[in-house]
Amino acid sequence: MPGLIRGVARTAVVAGTATAVSGRVQRRQAEKYAGRDANIAAQRTEAYEEQMYADQPPPQQYAAPPPQAAPAPDPIEQLKQLGELHASGVLTDEEFAQQKAKILGS
Repeated sequence: MPGLIRGVARTAVVAGTATAVSGRVQRRQAEKYAGRDANIAAQRTEAYEEQMYADQPPPQQYAAPPPQAAPAPDPIEQLKQLGELHASGVLTDEEFAQQKAKILGS
């Protein structure tokens, strides 16, 4: 019987050691690959989000409104200025008549 107990004890020690080594190896591998798995998960999430937003049309961009045209000059004001230029002698009678016709004709 002492031989039997010794055999059983040896088997128990070998099995216990194998279990402890196996558990330690498993933990080390889990720690080693945890960072890699996190990177893979992040890349998959990013690819999924890109795919989700790729189907949507881009946001609309509106063009700036065209600048407003300058208001049309007041013909009365133009005639007053033209009269002042004629009275001061800058314009001759002929030039005054041409400019006046131009303003009133437009």
